[in-house]
Amino acid sequence: MSAGFESPQPGDGPRLRAVRLLPWSGPEGKASYLITDGRGGRLSRLADVIEATQIDMGAQLLAHAEDLLPDATEVQLRFLAERLTEALRDILRVAESRGSGSREPGAGSRRAGAGSRRAGSPEPKGGIPEPGAGSPGRKP
Repeated sequence: MSAGFESPQPGDGPRLRAVRLLPWSGPEGKASYLITDGRGGRLSRLADVIEATQIDMGAQLLAHAEDLLPDATEVQLRFLAERLTEALRDILRVAESRGSGSREPGAGSRRAGAGSRRAGSPEPKGGIPEPGAGSPGRKP
């Protein structure tokens, strides 16, 4: 998701600016965008680090899923499906930000705040929980 436009800079002449979808949601779960001139400012570098982390976490989660699937319980499968859904949402946002996505901003998302962890979702600590350790307020 990038759109370019010319913007005059004092002393530099016109400089092409681009709009970048950031890998996090803003207030009220809305998409956040950065207008950048391609110089790699602090916010742009932070977004790069977060995107790389999201991709790495998705790859690690996929490897964990491949190991877990043959012997997983129903509770473990539900927890795994929720984490894989979150990782896929994050990676699709990265793809959209890098211009690989063909969706309009917010299209295809059933939830506000796509790309962010749901409030109340347990943070994985070392893997999939044991049976009976499902999400708070949810019966396994």
